Amino acid sequence: MVKSDDVRDNVKKYYGSRLESSCDLQTSAASCSLSCSPLPTSVKEALSLVHPEVTKRFFGCGLPFPAKLEGCRVLDLGSGSGRDCFAFSKLVGPNGHVTGIDMTEELITASCQYVEYHQKKFGHEKPNVTFVQGYMEKLNEAGIQKDSVDVVISNCVICLCPDKKTVLQQAYDVLKEGGEFYFSDMYASSIIPAQMKQDPVLWGEGMGGSLFWKDFIPLALGVGFSTPYLVSASLIEVHNSELKAKAGDIKYASGTYRLFKLPNCPVMSSASVTYKGTVAEFPDQLDFDSSHCFQKDKAVEVNGEMAAILQCSRFSKDFQIQMLEKHESDSKPTQYCHLNPFLLADQRGSSVKQCSKTGK
Repeated sequence: MVKSDDVRDNVKKYYGSRLESSCDLQTSAASCSLSCSPLPTSVKEALSLVHPEVTKRFFGCGLPFPAKLEGCRVLDLGSGSGRDCFAFSKLVGPNGHVTGIDMTEELITASCQYVEYHQKKFGHEKPNVTFVQGYMEKLNEAGIQKDSVDVVISNCVICLCPDKKTVLQQAYDVLKEGGEFYFSDMYASSIIPAQMKQDPVLWGEGMGGSLFWKDFIPLALGVGFSTPYLVSASLIEVHNSELKAKAGDIKYASGTYRLFKLPNCPVMSSASVTYKGTVAEFPDQLDFDSSHCFQKDKAVEVNGEMAAILQCSRFSKDFQIQMLEKHESDSKPTQYCHLNPFLLADQRGSSVKQCSKTGK
């Protein structure tokens, strides 16, 4: 049995003092997972304006930047150096707010030093980003209220937490109805054996605590979220030969998923939806995930869950939705092969051959 307190202490040491920069990581997890569409100009610009010292200590494994964030209240779980938070602070604009939570005191202290820098860099009259020290499993204790957040973000930190169900439940609880959990994380090709979970370096690299990707789906559904939607994926290479030997036949992938908090009793019937082309930077086509691509003014039939998501989320005004006279049956078993990050990475040829920040 993995003890939560022991894991927390090891992770704090690993990221708080042992790792000086992302170049010290022993896997290619810091490389960005390839998206199903080019990175929007606004995201590229926001990331390019983040202070170099903040970017230097970035340990994420993907690019969890969903569309249409202006005016949103965003929570970043495991904010680390604050890189994503500062980029989000530009994307949400002066009427939005970003909160970053991390359990590592050194990283929170370092992040706070750059709040004023980014406020001035982005031309905001007052800071719109806050950093708090706390645990993902105890958001209420950290001052994050229930039903208060539009979007929860996380970048490769859930794999560092032993109690993933509680993290998902906490994210669900703080989201408003129609809110979204959009996050990148590391996933394993099979269940991680107990001996690997006891290794502090394997856990610090995300290898010891990665979920078997199939186990993630019932976990998300069990706390109340919608079906996960796979946005992008890349295979992860382990550079360190010793760690690679310990992993054996287990493979790793970075996957970005989006989950939604739907009303308790949504009307689950199919619908014909038409994208209006109104989401900024996506005038002709909105790639919602790896399976749903909405072209402007082109009607597409979607299932009841996707219809409910488009109706109650922040995208509701961007679609014309016409409910169809056919209700869905629960009798057919649901197949989730389209949610396999390893399959998507293979299909897209997004194997990360080398870490983008180091030649290790």
